[in-house]
Amino acid sequence: MEKNEFFKEATLRICGNLEIEESLFSVFHFLKEVMPVDWISLQLYEESLKSVRSIAIATEKEVKSVDFLTPLSKEAQAHIERKIRLKLPDVMLSVITPETEGLYKDMLNFHKVKATSLMILALESNGEYIGSITLLSFGEKVFTKKDAELLTLLKEPFVIAMSNTLRYREVVKLKDLLTDDNRYLHREMHHLIGDDIIGSNFGLKDVMEKVSQVADLDSPVLLLGETGVGKDVIANAIHYSSSRKDDPFVKVNCGAIPESLIDSELFGHEKGAFTGAITQKRGRFERADKGTIFLDEIGELPLQAQVKLLRVLQHKEIERIGGNKTIKLDIRFIAATNRNLEEMVKANQFREDLWFRLNVFPIRIPPLRERITDIPAMLQYFIEKKAKAKELKLPGIPKLAPSAIEPLLNYEWKGNVRELENIVERALILNPLGPISFDNLEGLNLHKNKSTPIISDGTETLDMVTARYIKQVLEKTNGKINGKNGAARILGVNPNTLRNRMIKLGIPFGREIS
Repeated sequence: MEKNEFFKEATLRICGNLEIEESLFSVFHFLKEVMPVDWISLQLYEESLKSVRSIAIATEKEVKSVDFLTPLSKEAQAHIERKIRLKLPDVMLSVITPETEGLYKDMLNFHKVKATSLMILALESNGEYIGSITLLSFGEKVFTKKDAELLTLLKEPFVIAMSNTLRYREVVKLKDLLTDDNRYLHREMHHLIGDDIIGSNFGLKDVMEKVSQVADLDSPVLLLGETGVGKDVIANAIHYSSSRKDDPFVKVNCGAIPESLIDSELFGHEKGAFTGAITQKRGRFERADKGTIFLDEIGELPLQAQVKLLRVLQHKEIERIGGNKTIKLDIRFIAATNRNLEEMVKANQFREDLWFRLNVFPIRIPPLRERITDIPAMLQYFIEKKAKAKELKLPGIPKLAPSAIEPLLNYEWKGNVRELENIVERALILNPLGPISFDNLEGLNLHKNKSTPIISDGTETLDMVTARYIKQVLEKTNGKINGKNGAARILGVNPNTLRNRMIKLGIPFGREIS
């Protein structure tokens, strides 16, 4: 076979596949037609470890990906370093004898193979030795100088294949790291969803029941509630409790995107669609395909963007700016707002048809002042969360001062859960070693009610504090739960929810309260 024909055919096989194993297997069968090769392997040189790492081995019957270091003797290490330093010939051709150099002997012994002859093609990139290709011949067959000349022709193709493999494996490694990070974030997110949502069995019980009803459906969900009540947490709960939980969850803050950029952000654009569009860009809708898109603060969306959103809801398809290709989407919509959309419709600030499309399954998230029985658990959660945060650098988790919870139960909480979290952080900054109290915090305008103070010596559990507070309210209502002056109305929870909580805490019904 002529050298040009040999080089062309071998190069196509070496560089014709991104998977180096497949390339090695293909070129092995080609080489076997022109030389007595029985084994071919690809090695990387780990300079920092003074070792050779085998990454692929091909024989007539199979090819396998491997990842192990060949331990080298000092003699073998010296041989490689001499090869690098003296720029020895590209191909080392040798017949195996008892006096064979240490490098070859080490590799053969490690792989437990017996060969009569070998060739090693050194691979260099930018003047640096990066590894080698090793060919072995068994039996009585030996390689010739002509075989070595042919193998030398393949140095560049093998270097290209090796470099591509290294880059590809680095990309795969980074992808695996991102996957691990994603799994970690999912686990962290799980602490905030499902049964672990604080208040899911009490103040948010009705909300979580609705979440369980709608999570696995594809119906749009509209989350209603004041700023800071945790609408994003409930949106997370819906997505990660659904069959789409392993697919994208894309959040869009409709009020934070400049009006001039909304179309580009939501729908994406083609290269050259406008000045500055130097590359194609996928929009938020396209990135959420197969998953869920969460449109937070939907009431802030301009009317022009509302028209385009309506089309996406109706037809589940989009077009990028500057493009004419219709892109089909499989997407689930969750929207949230702290505004009264019905009033906005009447004022012509929000499209009525879009309102009807979004308002399929509304979920109202009650403000914190309507579920104050959740405050003790939230308080403990935020203290632990903030104490473990790197920003505050606390030595441990400080304890609560006696009666610390009382001012929190009497506060109006206009900022809801977000305000509670900020107040906890402020208290920890002012008194990092504890005990933590909140009655003298600057800016905390307490509104006292006439309830009996909840005094704690700091040794009670949150369930004990909660139970005692419920008992105090029940005492004032003479055990009455339902109705205008009942305990459920005072506590801001559903009567059935309160009864379930009382059963869990072992609180008797009626006039047996004590």
